[in-house]
Amino acid sequence: MLYHLAKWLDSLSVPGMRLFGYLSFRAMLAAVISMLIAFFIGKKIIDMLRKHQIGEEIRDLGLEGQMQKKGTPTMGGIIIILSMVVSALLVCRLDSIYTILLIITTLWCGAIGFTDDYIKVYKHNKEGMSARWKLILQFALALTIALIVCFSPEIWNGMPKKLVTTIPFVKAHEFDYSWLSPFKNQLGVYTSWGIYMLMIIFVILACSNGTNLTDGLDGLASGTSAIVGVALGVMAWLGGDALDSRYLNIMYLPGSGEVAIYMAAFVGSLVGFLWYNTFPAQVFMGDTGSLTIGGVIGVTAVLLRKELLLPLLCGIFLMESLSVIIQRTYFKYTKKKYGEGRRVFLMSPLHHHYQKQGMPEPRIVTRFWIIGIILAVSTMALLKIR
Repeated sequence: MLYHLAKWLDSLSVPGMRLFGYLSFRAMLAAVISMLIAFFIGKKIIDMLRKHQIGEEIRDLGLEGQMQKKGTPTMGGIIIILSMVVSALLVCRLDSIYTILLIITTLWCGAIGFTDDYIKVYKHNKEGMSARWKLILQFALALTIALIVCFSPEIWNGMPKKLVTTIPFVKAHEFDYSWLSPFKNQLGVYTSWGIYMLMIIFVILACSNGTNLTDGLDGLASGTSAIVGVALGVMAWLGGDALDSRYLNIMYLPGSGEVAIYMAAFVGSLVGFLWYNTFPAQVFMGDTGSLTIGGVIGVTAVLLRKELLLPLLCGIFLMESLSVIIQRTYFKYTKKKYGEGRRVFLMSPLHHHYQKQGMPEPRIVTRFWIIGIILAVSTMALLKIR
């Protein structure tokens, strides 16, 4: 809104309005606004959640300090969503397809997470929304995003419709999905588009649920996601500028600079939320926050054609997800073979394994943050290797 207002005021020769034409100014403004909103509304929302007795039900897993968290307000993802969306509405270009898709993603995933948390809290059902319905709703969003990305002229913005994405270690850092098709005729074209759409759907679903698994320690998911958000914001900034993208040999995506501004609001909201979420947490984000964060990261990566970089950039989320898959698979296999289930980890997801070893929670979180920073820097550094 402020961008469009400033543009109108600039046409009336009002001084200072051209500042809103700079991505750098709007990105910093978005981050500051979202952070301040999270700071100021955070306490009020926490008090409201506590007043309505919206507290976390803790299942005793034998972890140190775990039962002390019982009753801590949950559904704190509302703080993240409100601060992010309000900041984006104020600072981003509202006529940009990138802004529209990211706001839709935020609200849609937030609604799924909110419903899940509501069932857990008010229906006293620890399982929340059924996994089937949750997956169906996430799939609906992912399919919608995939269709828009593939067929919206605003996304392509005059560029040739080549199914290329960013990948390190190869010339020009580009991978063409058409190479995966066994057909080299018109059927091959359709097959390539189908493969690309399936990849988009998989990435969005994987990111959303991977972040959800990471949300198990105070500040872990919010801090790690903020690091990922900074990296994606930098790549969006560089990819949206013709000169910078050409100089750094990064795929040029006209208009993607708006993604950088949205990611600035994303990071600002997470930092503001982290103020209340660090150990010992005054509030938990719940599925309201974790599903939203994962969805935004997944959709952002797809819009920037950086989805194949996510295994490295989101290495923390990947390790957490893999630890659960490995643990369950091995347990079922050994139970079938030996009659008794065995475990690879002391407990999954991975952060609980270290808790079981006696490592203090703040140390685990801090070390995961450090690993996240290393992975983010490595992801961007790899784009210079070919």
